[in-house]
Amino acid sequence: MREMRLIFLGILLVLVSLQVATSHGDQPLSRIAIHKATFALNEHASVKASPSILGLKGQNSEWVTVEFSSPKPSVDDWIGVFSPSNFSASSCSAVNPRVYPPLLCSAPIKYQFANYSSPHYKDTGKGFLKLQLINQRSDFSFALFSGGLLNPKLVAVSNTVVFTNPNAPVYPRLAQGKMWNEMTVTWTSGYGINEAQPFVQWGPKGEDSMRSPAGTLTFDRSSMCDAPARTVGWRDPGYIHTSLLKELWPDKVYTYKLGHRLFNGTYIWSQEYHFKASPYPGQNSLQRVVIFGDMGKDEADGSNEYNNFQRGSLNTTKQLIQDLKNIDIVFHIGDICYANGYLSQWDQFTAQIEPIASTVPYMIASGNHERDWPGTGSFYGNMDSGGECGVLAETMFHMPAENRAKFCARLLTHFWLREPSAEKVFHRKYHGAYRELIQYSTDYGMFRFCVADTEHDWREGTEQYKFIEHCLASVDRQKQPWLIFLAHRVLGYSSGIFYAEDGSFAEPMGRESLQKLWQKYKVDIAIYGHVHNYERICPIYQNICTNEEKHYYKGTLNGTIHVVAGGGGASLSEFTTLQTKWSLYKDYDYGYVKLTAFDHSNLLFEYMKSRDGKVYDSFRISRDYRDILACTVDSCPSMTLAS
Repeated sequence: MREMRLIFLGILLVLVSLQVATSHGDQPLSRIAIHKATFALNEHASVKASPSILGLKGQNSEWVTVEFSSPKPSVDDWIGVFSPSNFSASSCSAVNPRVYPPLLCSAPIKYQFANYSSPHYKDTGKGFLKLQLINQRSDFSFALFSGGLLNPKLVAVSNTVVFTNPNAPVYPRLAQGKMWNEMTVTWTSGYGINEAQPFVQWGPKGEDSMRSPAGTLTFDRSSMCDAPARTVGWRDPGYIHTSLLKELWPDKVYTYKLGHRLFNGTYIWSQEYHFKASPYPGQNSLQRVVIFGDMGKDEADGSNEYNNFQRGSLNTTKQLIQDLKNIDIVFHIGDICYANGYLSQWDQFTAQIEPIASTVPYMIASGNHERDWPGTGSFYGNMDSGGECGVLAETMFHMPAENRAKFCARLLTHFWLREPSAEKVFHRKYHGAYRELIQYSTDYGMFRFCVADTEHDWREGTEQYKFIEHCLASVDRQKQPWLIFLAHRVLGYSSGIFYAEDGSFAEPMGRESLQKLWQKYKVDIAIYGHVHNYERICPIYQNICTNEEKHYYKGTLNGTIHVVAGGGGASLSEFTTLQTKWSLYKDYDYGYVKLTAFDHSNLLFEYMKSRDGKVYDSFRISRDYRDILACTVDSCPSMTLAS
């Protein structure tokens, strides 16, 4: 027991300072006062986890049983899951010499109260939990704490649990490339370029395969802007690899698997996945798009959710997986996983969406919980990213942004595209300076999507304003009649209570700056997140409904239909009690929207609830190309007598 005490005294040495930056107190891990933790090991307390070896059949997710006992049980006792298993202070350097022990080095990657599965724990002192672990490049341990979340005392620590290959390539994320016939594959592993060469083996289903090399990115603690991302929320992100698959045939099904060639000649493989290539721009075929914001992550074992913050997240994910055969592309428009500086959450989120993101392009937009941090160039000076300031979102997901495309072009010059043995690898390390705008355009068949980054200035005269106008102006509406504008914050209209209290019913200067562009280029639908509910607005311009129809629009809309689809999973937002004349449908519930283009003249919009996948609101647009050409207010150049 004396040896155990010495081991855990090491856990309580000098640590980092804790300046926890939370947004609305929402991140569950931020509720743990790790900086107040004390050492209280009890030789009569115990924690045991089994099995100790996971992934024997190649699984990247498994359930473990954690059994524990305490001679002084309390309803406030809780179990923290730590990874790496040695969460000793000696593994972290202090950033503030004025902070003294006893403190813990890092927050757990998740936690649960001891009486969650054992309601009689307080009386018996014995309990158990069934917890789900994912492969996260390191081993795990389970710690019993007393004193609740606000005054934690370390009572006992379990044996270690590990996956057979913690470095394995996991959680592929597909995304559209810069060109319509390109697909990028991004994944995470524990293999750096000094250990293995990453690549994707792929080809048309049932035909010969080829290999395409992957670039490798990573970052360190100094890349984070501040706490908690730099301190108790920090966790080694491993290595993020991206490969570009080019010259795809429209609508053809391809299979692929992730590979790493170790320098001893051994190959490490993922399971085999598949995807269908994008249709040719303008192609007349059935095309189905899902859009939502603010989903976050949840834990199937009930962990972490002290405030039930993202209780809709798993339902949304489940419905999309069940309907995946009827989905061609997904847009998650900001507030991705609400890690808020607790980096382990990004692995857990990519594991949650793997069945979706490995099969169809999973396109993201930047939200306040990914980007915002004071003094880093974000449009807002809030602390919503928890010190991540965009690094995680920009690294974990690969979007076809202009500056990212140029980076990839440089990256690909480092590769020879044939034998992996001859491949050269490229590695870039972030040092806090890489803060790109996640703004991009992407074509999918009859759709053109213009995706804005509302965490950077969009006002007239800015770089982003010019990008938005170019994206809207450059589409050929005869080939791609369905023009969709996407952004995280509401730049159009919302009856959300906090927008109503501001008196703007949207981001201040939002529609004032952009509505003339939407009108001039005849944007059909603008969809936003940020407000955690669903709302559909009439076709509108300058606060006036331009069409009295509610469910079936024929001919020109004369305005843009604005939609809030921020009910992906995070805690719901209230509506104002004020009656807004432009609001057609409101729903205080979790859900997502789906656009189905049947052809160049017919589009179906549906709002589905995450609880059952059923349609609760819908409308159709039916028109010809001449309807798009028709002039409406401010949509055509003004005429003079001379002209």
